[in-house]
Parts: sequence; structure tokens; C-alpha cells
Amino acid sequence: MTVHCFTSISLNYLAKARVLGATLKKFHPDWVMTLCVTDQEPDGFVFDISKEPFDRVLWTESLFGDETLRWIFQHDVVEICTAVKGPVLKALTETNADYIFYLDPDTAVFDSLEPLLDVLERDSIVLTPHQLTPEDEEVAIIDNEICSLAFGTYNLGFVGIRNDAEGKKFAKWWSDRLIKYCIDDRASGLFVDQKWCDLVPALFDRVRILRDPGYNVASWNLSNRKVHIDETGKISVNGAPLRFFHFTKLGPVGDTMTQKYARGNTEVYELWSWYKRQVDTNNEASLPAGWWHYGTFSNGVAIPKTARRLYRDRLDLRREFVDPFDASGFYSWLVADGQI
Repeated sequence: MTVHCFTSISLNYLAKARVLGATLKKFHPDWVMTLCVTDQEPDGFVFDISKEPFDRVLWTESLFGDETLRWIFQHDVVEICTAVKGPVLKALTETNADYIFYLDPDTAVFDSLEPLLDVLERDSIVLTPHQLTPEDEEVAIIDNEICSLAFGTYNLGFVGIRNDAEGKKFAKWWSDRLIKYCIDDRASGLFVDQKWCDLVPALFDRVRILRDPGYNVASWNLSNRKVHIDETGKISVNGAPLRFFHFTKLGPVGDTMTQKYARGNTEVYELWSWYKRQVDTNNEASLPAGWWHYGTFSNGVAIPKTARRLYRDRLDLRREFVDPFDASGFYSWLVADGQI
């Protein structure tokens, strides 16, 4: 039995991915961990896989070849790091993997994930909903239930499949949709990768909606999940083992939402304090703050979202400017046309 896990980052998320890799390997040293990187190394930094808690690194260029630059340019950093999840999942179905799991890089594993294999012995696809319990307070209904209607019922910071016919069918479908439609366009009903998976229970067989409170714990469900740490250090959520915690929005936003819903559950703050220390320990000094190679034209000018959307919407521009990052090409055209 072979289990593959993967996550997706730009290099400014490397410290978080290292925490994920280390915590996963603590419980599952034999699981194969792949890091997908949609970025390029800045001067002074070299990614050395032998020093990392990952078994494989997959650079986006290996997925898209000559189309890589044109495809990346059409997305901002959030869109692209979610868009690659489908193609990587599909690529891993072509390996010897029996089971494949995706975990967001800002996740930490706190207990064995072996029960997921039991789930996938019976089913082919497993998803975790944002909420498991109806909210009672108006503010929580707005923050959590209405947000789920807008951003998707399931949190795609986690997804798992068995590498059987139905799992492969889902992986191909999700890959096809994310290659073309993984954008943040809520007016059109799209929110990167997540909204697509609202369709999964209708389109596929053997889909498990995992309602165990110990999976994908995060600020958006703390109103109904009580975290407890016993005298031995064992962590539980509503009496079930904490499997993994999704530390989304590290910083002021995450702190605000956590305080809003954890309230007096002090163990949640202990987990956040531990996570912040782990990320600080794994930070890479040679990586510039906020680094993303694909965030600027070759002349260093930041790429506005309007330019990415224009390039995505116009086939003639994609044909004319094969490397849209080259400032002597698409950038010069944008300036001459008064677009920027």
C-alpha cells in the first residue's frame, strides 16, 4: 500500500509547508510527500530537497511545459497555487499511489491520519465541510454559513481519493476545471478551486462527506468545536482526536477570527502559539519577504490583476506574447495602449 500526499506553494509559504511536512512525517514516515512549487528561486537561495521534509519537489514547468508562462500569467498567486492542485492530483493518479491526499501548506498534523485509509476502503473521494453544526448566533450565520454559500461548502485545504476508477475520474474532472476556471470571480459564481467541489456529491459516486470534528479544524468552525488538551498532551476536539488543524490567515486576520470564535477556549491559543513558533523556526532568511517570482514583469513592475484578466480573456494577446512577463513585449503593449 502506497500513500502519496502533496501540497502547493509559492516560496513565501515554504516555512509553513515545512511545518506541514515535518508533522506529517512524524506520524507517517513512509507516506510519500510531494511539494508543488509555482515559483522560481531568488538570487541567494537554492532549494535543496535533501534538507527538506519532502520526498519530491514538483515545479510547475514540469506540468505545463511550453505553456507554463502563459498559463501562470493568467492567475494571481492565490489562484495559481490552488489551480495546480487538480493537475498535480491527476499526475499522481498515474503513479503507484493507492491513496492520494492534498493538504494546504498552512496545516499541521497532530495525530495519525490512518482512519482516512479506512474511509477510502469503502469510498473513493473524501471531503470535509466547513461546518458540521448549524450556527445559532446571527453573526456566526453571516461569517460561517453565508460564507460557505459564497466560497464553497467544503474546505479544499484537504481532499483525499482512492486511486481507483472513480478517484481518477474526479481527479481528471477537477484538473480540467482548475486549468481553465480556477479564478476568484465571485460575481460569476467562482471562488478558485472550492466552489467546483460543491458539485462533487452530485457528479460522482462513493463520495464521503467526513463529519469527524477532528479534521480540518480552523477559525471558521471554532464556534462549534471545543479543543481540549489533557494532562498527557493529547489533543481532542469535541471528544475526538485532533487529526489536523488548518492555521489559515496567520497574522492579524487569523488572530481576530480565532478570538471571535474560540473565546475562552485557551487551548486554541496554545496551538496558535506553538504554530507561530514553528513557522518562525522554519523561516528562510534568504527569501525576500512576500517573494513571488511571477508577481512582476521582467522590469520589476508589479503585474496588476487587470492585466492578468485581459491576457486571460484575449486569445490574440496570448498568441502574440508567448512570454507575457517580458517587459519588452506585453508590458510595452499595455503602456502603449493606455492599459497601465
